[in-house]
Amino acid sequence: MGVNPPLKGRSVFLDRDGVINLAYIRDGKPYPPKSISEFVVLPKVREALVNLSASGWLLIVITNQPDVARGTLSREAVEEINRFMLAELPIVNIKTCYHDNRELCLCRKPKPGALLEAAREYDIDLSSSYMVGDRWRDIEAGKNAGCKTIFIDNNYNEKRPIAPDYTVKNLPEASNIILGKKDEKNN
Repeated sequence: MGVNPPLKGRSVFLDRDGVINLAYIRDGKPYPPKSISEFVVLPKVREALVNLSASGWLLIVITNQPDVARGTLSREAVEEINRFMLAELPIVNIKTCYHDNRELCLCRKPKPGALLEAAREYDIDLSSSYMVGDRWRDIEAGKNAGCKTIFIDNNYNEKRPIAPDYTVKNLPEASNIILGKKDEKNN
């Protein structure tokens, strides 16, 4: 899919599971699809991404995939999903952390390493950018990087994020805030 040239320095960083695609809920917590056959883009997400890209936003996915380190998900399955997303959605890059908490890497959210790396690669002004996610780690990573944050509240049974800049129900609502098409209401 073609990607429009971004306006200099602006990016929307996006978590993957529960934001772009369906997350599988077990015991109130989200889990990623195990294969491309389980990968389902959520309703109206494609259109929201196209609108953001057409407005000059650079779209970069920042995703933790610790199930690879835990041995419950293959790296090949994650990479197949990533290839599909890059081919079918107006996303320019996907930064994937395959580590678990115990590995203490800098790319695993809530640490901002992946966002900082993308900012260097694409000359992104983090203070003019957004991090959109459905878990506390996403919001803290965005805040740690200096981005505005939008929390998609999927009502998971887990720790809540520290005050995001905005709370919405889905990515299309988040895109409306970013594009200024909806009244922006702070939390």
